[in-house]
Amino acid sequence: MFGLLTRRIGCVTSSLGIRNIRNIKTKMSDELPNVVFVLGGPGAGKGTQCAKIVENFQYVHLSAGDLLREERNTPGSAYGELIENHIRNGTIVPVEITCSLLATAMEKNGQNKFLIDGFPRNKDNLDGWQKEMGSKTNVQFVLFFDCSQEACMNRCLQRGAAGSGRSDDNEESLKKRFQTYVKDTMPIIEHYEALGLVRKIDASQSPDQVFEDVKKAFE
Repeated sequence: MFGLLTRRIGCVTSSLGIRNIRNIKTKMSDELPNVVFVLGGPGAGKGTQCAKIVENFQYVHLSAGDLLREERNTPGSAYGELIENHIRNGTIVPVEITCSLLATAMEKNGQNKFLIDGFPRNKDNLDGWQKEMGSKTNVQFVLFFDCSQEACMNRCLQRGAAGSGRSDDNEESLKKRFQTYVKDTMPIIEHYEALGLVRKIDASQSPDQVFEDVKKAFE
């Protein structure tokens, strides 16, 4: 299913130490897998709500950030330092690496309903996805968690103080991440909004209140 992606960026997947996608026996049916992109600022509550969606609507949650952090922590990864530098500086990892990790995770899982959290984050991500994965997946909609920078910052700093273990849960990194989000990710949300594919959620509410709105987006 993702053979074209593998051929074009096979050198990346090989260097990453990921199993060659061509050797993974797909468990997916002939039907295109459905994808919901989950976007919002740092601390908007994407991960919390994705966990609730998984429990209630049987989607598989794939966090681009988690996959990148996992790869960064993999011993001997050729891209570990590059990924860490991007995370610390609040910049965006090259799309070839992120798409490769997402494609491999989808193949390994073998399901056909995916939440892709934190992607696409910029035009390069979007172009890379459409070029390599657009014909192989069905994007249902974009779930956009809208929350003020102040509220998101406070949540992330509280998360860091509680021992999240994330190197980017600090004020300096957060400011850079928000600058990147406003400059690069908001235009992606606006792109999908023009296509009528954005379902906007007020993420300033409590998690339970937010999920009441999320449920309506999936009905």
